[in-house]
Amino acid sequence: MDSTTTTDRGLYPAPRSDVFQDQGKFRTRFNFPGRNLPDHDDHGYGPLSTVVESFMDPGTLIRMHQHRDEEIVSWVPAGVMRHDDREGNELVTDADHLLVMNAGEGFWHAEETLADDPPLRMLQIFVRPRELGLAPGIQHGPLPDPEPNEWRRVFASAGADHPFTVRNAVDCYDVRLDANEGATLPAAGERDAYAYVFEGSVDVGGAALDETESVLWTGDGAPPTVTAGGEGATVVAFLVDPDAPVTRQGTIGR
Repeated sequence: MDSTTTTDRGLYPAPRSDVFQDQGKFRTRFNFPGRNLPDHDDHGYGPLSTVVESFMDPGTLIRMHQHRDEEIVSWVPAGVMRHDDREGNELVTDADHLLVMNAGEGFWHAEETLADDPPLRMLQIFVRPRELGLAPGIQHGPLPDPEPNEWRRVFASAGADHPFTVRNAVDCYDVRLDANEGATLPAAGERDAYAYVFEGSVDVGGAALDETESVLWTGDGAPPTVTAGGEGATVVAFLVDPDAPVTRQGTIGR
């Protein structure tokens, strides 16, 4: 990553997070968007609390456990994540499907990969809801096919005309960029943007980012362009209202 902090353009890049937990067949890296911003007193950035890169080897079971007061989105571009819960759902999430758990006042679930499943690498996105004790629920279904070099809206804020929503002011997009191609960050009103490089390397408005690095954009005017390097890239972007009211009592996201 280019070590220059481009604060004059409202760009705050960050290197790969060193907050990593190794539990053998299950490994997680925690990315905290608030830490991109110097002297920010919150690991999250408004309602976007944490973006967790998770790895599960084939034949791994994460036993039934509870989440409370957080919205958890599972974005699975590589491998298969099998979900089971106390509501009787048995769901498979992969590159063609999305899973949103609106944990609310409490939701129990388990995650698993079978022995003959491919290795799993996914992002689990933790959003702080607007208030405590909301009704729990789950959303699961197909994603639209991605178009090369175009942003795809993955989930939206509650109330939007979209099949997947979270209960605070965060919208998510992803893009698969061909080599040396670019796409301008999506924009929504006064929201800021947090972009995470899942694969490849990119330039974002002059900030050079490698795989698993990120940038927060808080600037005015037109948002910057994300341009892939010579091997292409996959990038996930979040549009966030940093001033949205939030709760801070989630099981993980807090």
